[in-house]
Amino acid sequence: MEASRRDNVHEARTRFSRIVEQVAPGKEVVISEAGEPVAEAVPLRPTRRTGRGSPAGGIHIADDFDELPDDIADAFGTATPSTGYWSPRPRPKA
Repeated sequence: MEASRRDNVHEARTRFSRIVEQVAPGKEVVISEAGEPVAEAVPLRPTRRTGRGSPAGGIHIADDFDELPDDIADAFGTATPSTGYWSPRPRPKA
């Protein structure tokens, strides 16, 4: 990245589009107020998109995801004696 450039707040307001043009190819611009740096305009790093909302294999759901240990199910009053699985509503009796 190129060396940073300094602008004061007034210059940054009046020349915002020029600052964006400078930042886009990689230059950094420091914005100062009363001689003290208060903000920095830097280029965004490109992001890799894998598709709409896709975590690209980043999520793994365990095979026993729906199983709830009996002691916890009992504490919530949702255990079924035969399976121990949690159920939002009672399962019909067979």
